[in-house]
Amino acid sequence: MTKPLSSPFFDLATFRGWPFRIALVASIFVGWTVPSLGQELNCTVTVIAPQISNVDVSRFDALEDGIREFMNGRRWTQDNFDFEERIECTLQLTVSEAIGSTVFKGSMQVQSSRPVFNSDYNTAVLLVNDGEVQFEWLDNSNILFNPGQHRDNLSSLLAYYAYMILGMDYDTFSMEGGTPHFLQAQTIVANAQNAGERGWKASQSKQNRFWLVENHLSQTFRPVRNCLYNYHRKGLDVLYTDAEGARLTMAEALIDMRSTNRIRPGSYNIQVFFLAKGDEIINVFGPAPEVERGRLLPILKQLDPGNIQSYDERLG
Repeated sequence: MTKPLSSPFFDLATFRGWPFRIALVASIFVGWTVPSLGQELNCTVTVIAPQISNVDVSRFDALEDGIREFMNGRRWTQDNFDFEERIECTLQLTVSEAIGSTVFKGSMQVQSSRPVFNSDYNTAVLLVNDGEVQFEWLDNSNILFNPGQHRDNLSSLLAYYAYMILGMDYDTFSMEGGTPHFLQAQTIVANAQNAGERGWKASQSKQNRFWLVENHLSQTFRPVRNCLYNYHRKGLDVLYTDAEGARLTMAEALIDMRSTNRIRPGSYNIQVFFLAKGDEIINVFGPAPEVERGRLLPILKQLDPGNIQSYDERLG
């Protein structure tokens, strides 16, 4: 994390959800020019195939273009998004194996972020590494998605992560605001239960697409979703104007996740949370008084044991 958390004022109208809608209504009354409304995602797509030598690189270029058009060209919700309000996200598909001429296997990294109020800082919201990616790609084909069925694995994969990006983003702006989008992702999982590709079934792994959305919608994981809202909307978004109060709110939100961790220690969702937020938490609380750091440190080590050394070195 290289950008400072305290920086020039960030325009409220660029936020998604209710702040933007208030700004939009206000603009109508005062006669401002309102920009045109469009799609929800601004997804940067990269397809790489460093180990594949028997497939023309132009095929992967075409695949990259197809994924970009699918993610950015489709309207995923009924909400109105301003151009500047689109969710910034990245998708990197690494193709590691070609099974014949049209079937490929590999991995996918999906990341999204959102702006922090009163700042030029973008905070990571979702960071997922999916190692169970398999799909069929035909030259010059379009990626088509039908919410009511599993047409093919590529469209279901991309749509699933589009809805997960939306759900996580909405959760940071309103309490459990992402539920409709998580339900869409869960429907995609349900439709894929007879698919031959891995990643969709509960029995295949505890860290896959099934469990990521299933956990997120369960009562057990409500503290994690509450944390997404309180950490971002009541914490980061007011950090510039009330650093001490914001850190207190953020700390309480993190501490509340202990109840989930007691029931489901080492859960996939908590791992995903800290994969996105671990460094940021250290940067926010590093300058805090010793008493604040001392209160939070054992909790962080309990929730995110893979980063104990970093927490000890920078918060201890």
